[in-house]
Amino acid sequence: MQYVGFTLRNNLFVAPMAGVTDRPFRALCKRMGAGLAVSEMVTSNSLLYGSAKTRRRADHTGEPGPISVQIAGADPAMLAEAARYNAKHGAQIIDINMGCPAKKICNVMAGSALMQDEALAARILDTVVRAVPETPVTLKIRTGWNHSNKNAPTIARIAEDCGVRALAIHGRTRADQYMGEAEYDTIAEVVRQVSIPVIANGDIHSPEKARYVLDYTGADGLMIGRAAQGRPWVFREIEHFLSTSKRLSAPPVSEIHQTCRVHLADIHAFYGVETGVRIARKHISWYTRGFAGASAFRRAMNQLDDPNAQGAAIDEFFGRLAEAGDYPNNHTMNGSVETSLELAA
Repeated sequence: MQYVGFTLRNNLFVAPMAGVTDRPFRALCKRMGAGLAVSEMVTSNSLLYGSAKTRRRADHTGEPGPISVQIAGADPAMLAEAARYNAKHGAQIIDINMGCPAKKICNVMAGSALMQDEALAARILDTVVRAVPETPVTLKIRTGWNHSNKNAPTIARIAEDCGVRALAIHGRTRADQYMGEAEYDTIAEVVRQVSIPVIANGDIHSPEKARYVLDYTGADGLMIGRAAQGRPWVFREIEHFLSTSKRLSAPPVSEIHQTCRVHLADIHAFYGVETGVRIARKHISWYTRGFAGASAFRRAMNQLDDPNAQGAAIDEFFGRLAEAGDYPNNHTMNGSVETSLELAA
């Protein structure tokens, strides 16, 4: 796929998710078939650039490109500064967050709250595009801020006029949060009204659903978030199905085990022992959901505070499953994925 000047493996994107799409997760999803992974959002507050958390979010060492970094904020000048900072530190694409529904973001008029102020949104988009003329700028939005105000088509036209190169749309309003089912009529309407690439997002959890959303909306690509948590191979499953109309075999327990182990090793190396062990717990929870005995295993895992102990426990858990030939329903392509508490931007 040709996308904002880059050649991608395919038209499958990893959604930016707070606390999830760090460098280890992005790199894993790319290895598993994603064409592009957008980072979790980086604050536009320049006072935080020196924090360890922000430095980690801006760390792309060894990550296969192109590197897409999402920035969030409500002040045009600060967002422009954030764009320049990230472009200087390795970002090849700057993505602007106007899609996050979290209260702590919307309460400062950032994220999807910006869709309520079209004039401010236009100033932000114009200012950021002008700030990084050599770096393509993309935008993530929702369908609107509530069901009576689905103004995604208007925001999309503004974005195109300001020089934004591509647009991702989550098929829910800000008021929906992550409840109910995503709708795709608004996304289809945006596709009809703009000429820039449009990426559809929301409830894409199986190869069949991926095909349906592409056909229904006419979108140029798909963005996948919660369905990839503990199941990063969803990208290769969808890639294979879109190109062949045939399903790939589900990964064996041995591959899930190995993928989990490699991912956790990357997490421990990236964050260090104390933070790495804590971050790893939620990923272990996602990798093991649906397996027999997973709930008790997760409770025990949450008491461990050592990477080696985590690894040994994972080896014992998956080793027992392999011997028993057990397999979880939710790791197959059955179209159902548990709702996560993590928030996709």
